[in-house]
Amino acid sequence: MPDASTLDLIQPTDLDERTINTIRFLAVDAVEKANSGHPGMPMGAAPMAYVLWSRHLRHNPTDPHWVDRDRFVLSAGHGSMLLYALLHLTGYDLSLEEIKNFRQWDSLTPGHPEVHHTPGVETTTGPLGQGFGNGVGMAIAERYLAAHFNDEPGANDELIDHYTYGIVSDGDLMEGVASEAASLAGHLGLGKLIYLYDDNEISIDGSTDLAFTEDVQQRFEAYDWHVITVEDGNDLEAIDRAIIEAKAETDRPSLIEVKTHIGYGSPNQQNTAAAHGSPLGADEVELTKENLGWEEDESFYIPDDVLEHMRESIDQGAALQAEWNGRYQQFRVESPEAADRFDSWMAGELPDDLDDALPDFEAGDELATRKASGKTLSALVPVVGDMLIGGSADLSGSNKTEVDGRTDFQKDNPGGQYFRFGVREHAMAAAANGMALHGGVRPYVATFLIFSDYLRPSLRLSALMEQPVIYVFTHDSIGLGEDGPTHQPIEHLAALRAIPNVTLFRPADAAETAQAWVAALRNTDGPTAFALTRQTVPTFDRSVMGPAEGVHRGGYILSDDDGTPDIILMGSGSEVQHAVAAADTLRKDGINVRVISMPSFELFDQQDEAYRNKVLPPEVTARVSIEAGVTYGWERFVGPEGRSIGINRFGSSAPGSINMEKFGFTPENVVGMARDVLNQ
Repeated sequence: MPDASTLDLIQPTDLDERTINTIRFLAVDAVEKANSGHPGMPMGAAPMAYVLWSRHLRHNPTDPHWVDRDRFVLSAGHGSMLLYALLHLTGYDLSLEEIKNFRQWDSLTPGHPEVHHTPGVETTTGPLGQGFGNGVGMAIAERYLAAHFNDEPGANDELIDHYTYGIVSDGDLMEGVASEAASLAGHLGLGKLIYLYDDNEISIDGSTDLAFTEDVQQRFEAYDWHVITVEDGNDLEAIDRAIIEAKAETDRPSLIEVKTHIGYGSPNQQNTAAAHGSPLGADEVELTKENLGWEEDESFYIPDDVLEHMRESIDQGAALQAEWNGRYQQFRVESPEAADRFDSWMAGELPDDLDDALPDFEAGDELATRKASGKTLSALVPVVGDMLIGGSADLSGSNKTEVDGRTDFQKDNPGGQYFRFGVREHAMAAAANGMALHGGVRPYVATFLIFSDYLRPSLRLSALMEQPVIYVFTHDSIGLGEDGPTHQPIEHLAALRAIPNVTLFRPADAAETAQAWVAALRNTDGPTAFALTRQTVPTFDRSVMGPAEGVHRGGYILSDDDGTPDIILMGSGSEVQHAVAAADTLRKDGINVRVISMPSFELFDQQDEAYRNKVLPPEVTARVSIEAGVTYGWERFVGPEGRSIGINRFGSSAPGSINMEKFGFTPENVVGMARDVLNQ
């Protein structure tokens, strides 16, 4: 892509206009054929997207994963056909047949963009505001990597040097996650983050006058963003000038407010909510093509000169990447150790000796699993290195996520490895997704388990996008005590377990916590979440109990007697200690007891049937589970003849130990329940 700073402003030609109309009508025709989709946004936003992609975006269609490419985020994911049209026209591996298969089974053009599914798509968008937050994370990752490598000999401040662009909508800016993310981006001064705001003043219900009348420009200026307004969304020269101005602003992120018309060119649906989420209809398509001077009746028509013009991106992108490859080779020659580290970070490689780095925990020590997590993190950081970065949503001291010797990532310290996300749980998680998607870093984020509710949509997208974000959730039960039911998670373990591709660990002691961290780092196909205690729990004596490495299989035998057990006691987290104590009591009466620690339902379910049956023999139907949360989910392990001790109501404000006793999380209650099961 030409360096726009060396070019004169665009002088619109007939070819530019026909290219824009090609983009518009590929979107219109695809939605029409599918009888489903959102044609209005692509019709109005096509000019700004065209200027960005043809004159500014540094990318290589033949290598969508080139490290130093600019990132483009379509936060307004409902306008996916705008992106698909651009990808096809510029030469990505997305055929016209796939455009024609829009929203159909097994196509590469789903209703909303999906990363890893369609070549050139950087993130999964659609839930409004998420892409906005992802882009903030991508810009953070770019700045962090640049700070760590661009000063190395041979890098010459150019090894990592790219922008994050996006198109955002009125709907994006209404969502709370975007507000949180915008505030964070302004605070951090992310100067290479540039969003084009498709200000068409229409949402699904109708005019934004119904619900969204704030002064967006003043709002973003208050966030410390650089704001530019383009009064006419079809003014290519003004759009070009605005992007150039935004790129020149290095201290603040930029919002380019572009006033557009949804459904542009449609005689009867322009500037109406009807153009947002429904096909125009055959008659209106014909009228729109006539109105915009598109005389070709053939659907999905692409003029030869338009395709030739847009496919120039292939040679331009290859040249840009070749130039970067030359810079990289110079960097490798002059800084071979740094180059090895760079390659390792970009590949997400981990050392083989993670287990050797784990801290030792003495049997019998009383230690909260959140503190064990903090000690483990501090031990792993020197081994994993500065690729592992993260922070907390204003709960660093409680979450135990700080590491001695690390500094804060701030505007004036972009190499800092620790993040003060502030009370912005949702933006924190959305940004972490963006960091992971960008590559080169491995993010972890932290808050109380109760506030997983605030970030759940982003965590769900971590799972959908298979991003290895690590979520550190502490204060995991009524055991947190006096803060009361507003802060005591009850249903949250079950809610997290319900999300596909999330691996949740609720470790029973310090040793399990350490192994959970190893498992999380090795899990590169989706997010991992920890549920950790505020209150202390005993560290088990592993010389007489099952090894903590059993964590990697999700559930394992912690203690056992010879022969087939009469009853199986199982649990997770801080309640496993009560199962262990109850087993000791029952054994005094000659009862054969097996105790199972079940820190991860998901990993246990992934084990083969032989292992699962070894841990939970089908013939042993006397079973009791204990967990300080809703009992939902345990029924598949305890079976129809077993019982579950849990809490199916909200908690109470009282010291944590009192809460646990009053709600029945005691060895005595487990013993009583076990006797009831055995005697039924």
